[in-house]
Amino acid sequence: MNYRESAAEVLEKIGGKDNLISGAHCATRLRLVVRDEKQIKKEEIEEIDGVKGVFIAQGQLQIIFGTGVVNRVYDEFVALSGIETASKEDVKTAAAQKMNPFKKAIKTLGDIFVPIIPAIVATGLLMGLLEGFSTLFPAMADSDTYQIFHMFSNTAFTFLPILIATSAAKAFGGNMFLGSVIGMIMIHPDLMNAWSVASAVEAGETIPKFSVWFGLYDINAVGYQGHVIPVIIAVWLMCFLEKRLHKIVPASIDLFVTPLVSVGVTGYLALTAIGPVFSQLETWVLDGVQWLIAVPYGIGAFFMGGLYSTTVVAGVHHMYTIIDLGQLSKYGVTHWLPLASAANMAQGAACLAVALKSRNKKTRSLAFPAALSCMMGITEPAIFGVNLRTIKVFIFGSIGGACGALMTSIFHLGATATGVTGIFAILLHLNQPIQYIVSMLVAMAVAFGLTWLFGYKETPQTASASASEK
Repeated sequence: MNYRESAAEVLEKIGGKDNLISGAHCATRLRLVVRDEKQIKKEEIEEIDGVKGVFIAQGQLQIIFGTGVVNRVYDEFVALSGIETASKEDVKTAAAQKMNPFKKAIKTLGDIFVPIIPAIVATGLLMGLLEGFSTLFPAMADSDTYQIFHMFSNTAFTFLPILIATSAAKAFGGNMFLGSVIGMIMIHPDLMNAWSVASAVEAGETIPKFSVWFGLYDINAVGYQGHVIPVIIAVWLMCFLEKRLHKIVPASIDLFVTPLVSVGVTGYLALTAIGPVFSQLETWVLDGVQWLIAVPYGIGAFFMGGLYSTTVVAGVHHMYTIIDLGQLSKYGVTHWLPLASAANMAQGAACLAVALKSRNKKTRSLAFPAALSCMMGITEPAIFGVNLRTIKVFIFGSIGGACGALMTSIFHLGATATGVTGIFAILLHLNQPIQYIVSMLVAMAVAFGLTWLFGYKETPQTASASASEK
C-alpha cells in the first residue's frame, strides 16, 4: 500500500488540518482527537487502503491499520498535517477535555482500575489454579508449598485499598505515596479486620469502637479491607487538599505542612465520615447487583448480559470493575465477570459468522482476527470494526450474550478474579469448568446462528468488490 496516500485520505476524511487537535498511535491503531466529530466521514475512511476498522471511543477517533502498518501511516500523517508527535497519554488528555462530566468520571475509573488489573489477574489466576489442583488432588492442600502459594494468591485482595489508593492518587493528580498512606490507614492492623467481623459477631465478641468528633457519635473501629468506593472518595479529597495547599502554603514550609495536613485531615475524615457512609452505599450497590443477577429464572442476568455490549460501545464498562472487586471481597468470587465473558464470546461468534459468510477479502481479513481477539477479551475491533457496521449483527451478538448470561446465572458461576474474559477466563472458573464452557457455547451458538441466518447479507456493492478481488 501507499502509506502517504492512505495518510492523506485520512486527513481529508476527518475534515483536514483545521479539524485536527492531536494524534498518536498504539500497536495497531491511529488515535486522533478532532474538534468536530460531525466532519468525520466514517464510511469513507473505512474504504481507505489498509484500514481494517474505524470507531470512536473515549473522545478519540481510532482507525485500525494493524501492527507495523500504523507506524508508517502515522509518520506520513504527521508530515502532512504538521502536528507534533504526541504520546497516547497526550491524546487521552486532549480527548478528556472534550468529554462531558459523566464520561470524564467513567474515564477516571478506567484510569484508576486498568493499571492495577494485572495484579488482580495474577493473584486471581493463581487462586483459580490452586482451587482446581486441590480439587483434583485433595492431599495437596495440606502441603506447606500449597500454603505458601495460597498466601500469594490473596495478597492483592488483602491489600486492595492500598493498590486502589495509589492508582487513584495518580489519576487525581496527587502524590501517589500520600495516597498509599491513606490506603494503609484504612486497613491499619490496629483496626479490626473487616473480614473478621461476621465471625466475631457470631462468637458474641464486642466490636471495638471509637468516639469521634468530640464525642458526637461512635464508629466501629473496623478496617476497610475489600472496599473500593470509600477509598476512591478519600483519596480524591486528599488530592483536592494537597493541590490547593501547594498553591497557598509558602514554599519554605510546603514540604512539611502540605503532607501533614493532607494526610491528617483526610485520614480522620476517611475513618469517621467517608468510610462509614460510602461503605454502606457500596454495600447497597453490591446487594442490588447481586439481587439482579439472582432474580429467579435468570431474568436479571439475561437482561444485563444483553445490555453489556451496549455499555462497551458507550465506553462506560470500566465502572463494572467496582462490581467485580466488591463481589470478590464480599463473596470470594465475582458473579459479574462470567456475564461479561458471555457477552464478549457472543460478539466474537457473531463476528466469526460474518467472517465465514462474507466473500469480501477485506471484510474477512478484518473479521477473522477481530473474532479471535473478541473471544480473548479485546472486543473493540469486532464490535466497532465489524458488528456495528451491520447493526443486526451487533443485536444478534447481544442476544447471544443474554442467553449465555442466563446460563451463568442458572449455574451460579463465579470467577476467582477479574480482568480476564472469554477463552482464558476458564482459568478463573476451574471450580466449575464444565458449566463455564457450556455457558460460553450457548452464547456463541445463539449469536453465530442468528447472525448466519438473519444478520449478515452482502450488498451488491460488497459483492462487486469481492468479484474484483478474484
